[in-house]
Amino acid sequence: MENQNNGIQPEGYIKAPQEYFTGTAWLKPLVKPDEITNCTITDVLFEPSARNYWHTHPSNQILIVTEGVGYYQEEGSPIQEIRVGDVINILPGIKHWHGASPNSRFKHTAININSEKGTVNWIEPVLDKDYLGISLS
Repeated sequence: MENQNNGIQPEGYIKAPQEYFTGTAWLKPLVKPDEITNCTITDVLFEPSARNYWHTHPSNQILIVTEGVGYYQEEGSPIQEIRVGDVINILPGIKHWHGASPNSRFKHTAININSEKGTVNWIEPVLDKDYLGISLS
């Protein structure tokens, strides 16, 4: 396994809210919106097998993969494996989830633009049977 942390809180991170994540994930806010800056930028670190719930965004979200191996899936599409250097531009209203693969920690920088419209609409958990029953193409 790559870069295991054994659930110890990484420096500068806070634990992600369990009501929106399966497994252990950590958040490190980098930029918060204000009267001039209308975006949020957050590093999200997922322990192996951790993932967020299905969700949408009222405006684009851009993910930049910075560590490990992860998964990304849009509703109705196959799961995609994503790796360091990959960039995903998620359009407004697209139902999706992202998280770590079973054997690797995974980190991405999440950029939510036009934060005045809101940042996220949480829906429901990604079921284990769906996460574990993946078939990567």
